[in-house]
Amino acid sequence: MRATRAEISASLLDRGLRCTSQRYAVLQFLLKHPCHPTAEEIHGVVNRRDPRVSRATVYNSLHALVGSGLVREVKLGGDATRFESHIERHHHFVCDQCGGIEDIEWFEPGGITHLSGMTSRSIRALVLQGLCEPCVAKNKQYSSGEES
Repeated sequence: MRATRAEISASLLDRGLRCTSQRYAVLQFLLKHPCHPTAEEIHGVVNRRDPRVSRATVYNSLHALVGSGLVREVKLGGDATRFESHIERHHHFVCDQCGGIEDIEWFEPGGITHLSGMTSRSIRALVLQGLCEPCVAKNKQYSSGEES
């Protein structure tokens, strides 16, 4: 999503947050790059633009943005929490080979919950795993259903 400076500032103010340069930089990065980065990756980019931005400042900014509902934490296994500005309901696809993460349009997992006996649960999101299109093209063996 491409958002103007005024739109980003208004989003922060509408959620009761001061529009600091650090919060602005973090939110702007997440809006422009829907790549599900870690806090360390965000810090690396933001710090290159403004070397005064510390890791602690990025973590504090992310905490405030998550708390306000402008950013969402994504926990997909592994050690690092990832972040995204796509806050509407959706699922994720994680590539087993390259580690890429894609957003998948929301679908109701009704059949899945019924078949698995989980009818009394509320599903917030599903994480689908496999190979992304570029990796399938590189690895024809996997695409034919043969796993090693």
